Order: sequence, then C-alpha cells, then structure tokens
Amino acid sequence: MPPVVVALRRLPNPRLTGLGAGLFAAAAMFLIGCLDWLLFDGSPLVFGLLFLPVSALTALWVRGADLVTAPISVPIAFAVGIVPIAGGEGGIGGHTMAVITALAVHAGWLYGGTLIAGVITCVRKVRLMGRRQRAAAAAAAAAARATAQRRL
Repeated sequence: MPPVVVALRRLPNPRLTGLGAGLFAAAAMFLIGCLDWLLFDGSPLVFGLLFLPVSALTALWVRGADLVTAPISVPIAFAVGIVPIAGGEGGIGGHTMAVITALAVHAGWLYGGTLIAGVITCVRKVRLMGRRQRAAAAAAAAAARATAQRRL
C-alpha cells in the first residue's frame, strides 16, 4: 500500500451530523477570520486559501445520512468567517454593507469551496449507494441460497 494511503488512513475519521458539520465549519472559519485579521491584517488570499480545506474537511467528516448539508453549510460558514475581516465603519449598517461587499468581492473563493464540498459529497453519495446495492444483492443471494437448501 502506498505511504500516502497509509498516512491518510491514520487521520481522524469523525462523523458529524449535519448541524455538527455546519457548526464545525462556522467555528473554524470564524477562528480563521479572527486569526487572519490579527496576523495578516485581513488578507483575503489567506482567508480564501484556508477556506478550501475547511470545505473539504466538512464534506469528508459529515455523516452519510447528512451529506446534503455540507454544500449548504459551507457558504454559511464563509459568511460567518468573513465578518471579522470585512471591516466597515459607521455602526451596524456600515458593517453589514462591508460584509455584503466582501462576499461579493470574494465570491470566487466562496464558489470554489462550495464546489469542492459538492464534488466530495457527490462522490461519497455514489460510493454509499454502491455499497448499499452490493449489500442488498448479497442479502438476496444469501436468502436464495437458504431457500434452495430448505428445498433439499
């Protein structure tokens, strides 16, 4: 087995609910946004580059039953995380306009992370459906064998 596969198998494999995955992504992006504001003065490049792995981890760590929630919660997490670096002046209206402007300006990162989450969840769903189909076929074959043995 290649060393990369062995290393990837040693990584944690949590299974988060849909709500848990959304909370993970939102908390991680808010923390990244705050650290970006403190360390890099709100660099959109750093924020966007760190958004991509958070999107991938969210899609990888969500439970199979809640796969549809990952591509939905990732853009919400992006919006939560951009609040600290958006800037804005003049009260809540100024901050709200700064967040909306930042979301529009950095939409490429938002679309990229959402695409990553969507592709990962689609691949996971196809694999899950294949496993279920093979299990159903194996159960049907076992039932057919049991019926054939009873007839003998």
